[in-house]
Amino acid sequence: QVQLVESGGGLVQAGGSLRLSCEASVRISSINMGWYRQAPGKQRELVAHITSGGSTNYADSIKGRFTISRDNAKNTVYLQMNSLKSEDTAVYYCNAFLFRIYWGQGTQVTVSS
Repeated sequence: QVQLVESGGGLVQAGGSLRLSCEASVRISSINMGWYRQAPGKQRELVAHITSGGSTNYADSIKGRFTISRDNAKNTVYLQMNSLKSEDTAVYYCNAFLFRIYWGQGTQVTVSS
């Protein structure tokens, strides 16, 4: 069983920055991890993904503004979000795949214009 706890969300003005954290209850060194988001009335979508080896991929809508990283020693994955826009407003979820998909409870990010 993998538990994921997100933190770092909040209210920020457009153009501002936030850093989300996702701490896992297990060692993540061999686990692929990701960040997803879900805006009101929309489907959950991939934001960024990082493999156990450190390879990353990003949604086109956030390329150049968001960076995913991992600290295996802390069992934590981060999402650095810069130049935030109102359309980035959503609940952000951490995701891990270890024989099955695990989700965190989500953290709200609200960007005011």
